[in-house]
Amino acid sequence: MKTFLKSLVAVLMVALPVAAQAGTVTVKGSDTMVILGQRWAEEFMKKNAATKVQVTGGGSGTGMAALQNGTTDIAMSSRDIKPAEKDKLRAQYKADAVEIPVAKDGVTFYVSEGNPVTSLTVEQLRDIYLGDITNWKDVGGPDAPIVVYSRENSSGTYVFVKEHVLKGEDYVASAQTLPGTAAVVNAVAKEKYGIGYGGAAYAKGIKELKVKQGNEEIAASAENIKSGKYPLSRNLFFYLRNKPAGEVKAFIDFALSPEGQAIVNKVGYFPVK
Repeated sequence: MKTFLKSLVAVLMVALPVAAQAGTVTVKGSDTMVILGQRWAEEFMKKNAATKVQVTGGGSGTGMAALQNGTTDIAMSSRDIKPAEKDKLRAQYKADAVEIPVAKDGVTFYVSEGNPVTSLTVEQLRDIYLGDITNWKDVGGPDAPIVVYSRENSSGTYVFVKEHVLKGEDYVASAQTLPGTAAVVNAVAKEKYGIGYGGAAYAKGIKELKVKQGNEEIAASAENIKSGKYPLSRNLFFYLRNKPAGEVKAFIDFALSPEGQAIVNKVGYFPVK
């Protein structure tokens, strides 16, 4: 009997996902959103001492996988959910995934502050990341090889750039893959002839390139991102297995409240409201 009870307890412990622990809200996914998620968590917990909010990164794909296997309440994603991810969640939980836009962002391309190039067209960015343009002189810069930095393929920003800039084609094989936006910014800041990409909130110590359309150079400004004029504008999302309730709903309500959206501004992104 004791052996049976021990086995039953062991099975229950394995079956019980981390996300089901009372008093804890788990949030996982997009590295772009980690700083924002942590700020939300800090301020929320000041007002709700009985609730612990755990925020970790790993990439949008990692967050989606955690949502599917039940180890997170909320998946943070800097891209739309994929059809295959929707299907897996529906098959496992008999419900459609819930999508909640929580902030706006503009994917920006970074160069070092000493690089004289100030803007590129989407086509030029595409050619650089496909390996068709390899020297800065071909886009109005110095005669120097372009050092390309990219994100891991689990990153939502990686997927966004592949879909919206590369039109589904593969990144150049020489692109140096880095684990997070902060790492990309750090690498570009140190590499005079480097180029990388990420969320607007991370653009510190480097120069953001404007996107050139015809004779106009469009910056990733609040106005241009809110209006959608900036060509690489996007939403940042929370995804859930089902409609939020209890502590999870309280945390999401806080993120979407005037106070929560003010934090979006402070971090460097843009409110959805």
